Amino acid sequence: MQTEQYIKAGKIAAEVREMVRVKDWVGKTVFEICEEVENEIKKRGAKCAFPVNASINEIAAHYTAEPNDPITIKDTDLVKIDLGAQIDGYIADTAVTVCYDAQFDGLVQAAEEALGNAMSMIKTGVKASDIGRTIETTIKKMGFKPIANLSGHSLDQYTIHAGKSIPNIWSIGGFSLSENTAYACEPFVTTEQAGGFVRNGNIKNIFALNSRKKTKNVEADKLLDFIWENCNMLPFALRWLTKEWEEKEARELLDFLIKKKAVQAYPILIEVNEQRVAQAEHTFIPNENGVTVTTKAE
Repeated sequence: MQTEQYIKAGKIAAEVREMVRVKDWVGKTVFEICEEVENEIKKRGAKCAFPVNASINEIAAHYTAEPNDPITIKDTDLVKIDLGAQIDGYIADTAVTVCYDAQFDGLVQAAEEALGNAMSMIKTGVKASDIGRTIETTIKKMGFKPIANLSGHSLDQYTIHAGKSIPNIWSIGGFSLSENTAYACEPFVTTEQAGGFVRNGNIKNIFALNSRKKTKNVEADKLLDFIWENCNMLPFALRWLTKEWEEKEARELLDFLIKKKAVQAYPILIEVNEQRVAQAEHTFIPNENGVTVTTKAE
């Protein structure tokens, strides 16, 4: 367990998240947001663990900017900015929902409160299902709905989803938290009118390596090596490739690698009734006496 790297990455992720929280993003494009937030992570000495997600309104997760993405933030938008920092592959994953329209403050608050209540009960041996129950109870008490098919996850070196899930609703069974393992907890909250589930959208703009097996296409294999050297098995965006390749060529090579199953593409996730979604997230490491929340603000 590289606690030191986890804590370092967490401190950087927390600083950047707090900067994101107080900044006025209205009128900015999602391209500007993603690039600025990623640069802040790098400036502080970490690498990005994945492309910054800027998921607006009913899009719950997994939207990152396309190259020169023109989508612009309006003052009625609810924007979930999910960011990750990594040091030597040890990840801090954290998120905040920014909102400039008071009518959605309750949603944002419910996500933050559910996260806070979850963090305050954590220590080694606590059941993931009990964390889910706390999250669900908190959200429902405030008059909202948790999203049932999104969950937190265990983390490992160069691995964002390391096999274990931390649910946002009560569920039967499940595992108990082990000491010195890193996890991310991320309540997603939606309205009473929502279905409380997400479905896959048509847009896919986050990718990750599946295999490093050569394809016999020289340029595609060059791209495979580039991804491996820069991202390892962690997710990446097309934006990150256009520094080395023309956008059109990068897109074609990426499509080729997806067809060859060397790369996988992740769809955006949309609330089934197209209701708005808020999110809050921390990375934490349980111990006997409680918990180290690596992404806690100073």
